[in-house]
Amino acid sequence: MSELALKAEKLDAGDELAGVRAQFVLDDVVYLDGNSLGALPVGVPGRVEDVVRRQWGELRIRSWDESGWWTAPERIGDRIAPLVGAAAGQIVVGDSTSVNVFKALVAAVRMTAGSGRDEIVVDATTFPTDGYIAESAARMTGCTLRPVAPAEVPGALGDRTAAVLLNHVDYRTGRLHDLPALTAAVHAAGAVVVWDLCHSAGALPVGLDEHGVDLAVGCTYKYLNGGPGSPAYLYVRRELQDRFDSPLPGWNSHAEPFGMRSAYEPAAGALRGRVGTPDILSMLALEAALEVWDGDGDGVSIEAVRAKSLALTDFFLECVASYVPDGRVESVTPVAHAERGSQVALRCADAGDVMKRLIERGVVGDFRHPDVLRFGFTPLYVGFGDVERAARTLGDVVR
Repeated sequence: MSELALKAEKLDAGDELAGVRAQFVLDDVVYLDGNSLGALPVGVPGRVEDVVRRQWGELRIRSWDESGWWTAPERIGDRIAPLVGAAAGQIVVGDSTSVNVFKALVAAVRMTAGSGRDEIVVDATTFPTDGYIAESAARMTGCTLRPVAPAEVPGALGDRTAAVLLNHVDYRTGRLHDLPALTAAVHAAGAVVVWDLCHSAGALPVGLDEHGVDLAVGCTYKYLNGGPGSPAYLYVRRELQDRFDSPLPGWNSHAEPFGMRSAYEPAAGALRGRVGTPDILSMLALEAALEVWDGDGDGVSIEAVRAKSLALTDFFLECVASYVPDGRVESVTPVAHAERGSQVALRCADAGDVMKRLIERGVVGDFRHPDVLRFGFTPLYVGFGDVERAARTLGDVVR
């Protein structure tokens, strides 16, 4: 056994989160793609069967009340809240990330109405859909769209800035942006900030309340393991909820949804973020998936998850340096812990082919055009032995 394999055994033996792995459906594949789709928690199939057979099959429409369907968006939002550093009553679950970005960004601009602000700043390195939505929101609100690299945002802000849309973690490189400092800079300029948490929620502390974030959105099928297409969520800081003017005022966010009035009156609180009928099957699968965070009693702390995430990515980079021939790959993920999310991205000339061969050998990551191998580390179920095997297999493949 190699020195690194022995080290992996020692690290796994001391891993306080090792027991959580048993709460997921896994096999002998090294699964390092949880930053795209999280693994299936063992409690989800039984819950979904109950929802389908009993709640829908037997209770039918009674389940809106008796099974808690109607309150699921805010109930599950409160379950996500501690994972992103938010108090209860500020998160509502529903719709997709794209739809929630649209709601949040347009509402952010409307919060600055009458101030002469006519510019939306968007992360120039953002996931494409965020950019598409930002461009549409700019046209809808009569704003100019200004793409800016996150590091350059403070210098780009001014009295014309209405809203700023940023990603907490870069989806390609895994770079973690400075949420506290950038939020403070946006506020100092008098603008409203919207954060996309898709690649950070469930992997590291976010601190939405602590850092005064205005609005935030995120998906639930990555590090929150909610399943393919599971509903996203929208965070609206409590102090801004009475000013949140959604561009999608659906009946579910009405103050009296069953009043069937022709005039719209928004509900109080985060419920303003609801739109139409909740997608109950996927939403309740998500609720079951979130139970893995309950642990054996005290719950799984996001701080422990972050500590393991950094240890996993540190060890992966160490193993890559040992197993992979010099010059064959280049990490584009920051070395500094304060700048690293929960993934490692390696630039590789034939990355697409290399990833295919890795998957054939039981190591699953993903490829991002044109030359990036992307490996996501979900601390709830990825171990140090997985990391050593993945790097060793990568070394074999690229030789």
